[in-house]
Amino acid sequence: MSKNKSQLRLSSIAVAAEYCDVHTVTIRRWIASGRLNAYRVGPRLLKVDLDELDEMLRPIGGGVK
Repeated sequence: MSKNKSQLRLSSIAVAAEYCDVHTVTIRRWIASGRLNAYRVGPRLLKVDLDELDEMLRPIGGGVK
């Protein structure tokens, strides 16, 4: 199910990289590979949805709850 545009938490690539503690090149690589969607705002500016970045997170290890 796709979100409405009013529900997107759009952020610049630089802010998204800081949010995930990765380099901006990594965010661009994820976009190029199709792992992360980008939204074009104007002729050159790209934005990403922070909720999509949250969905990419997955726990590892055997932490006890």
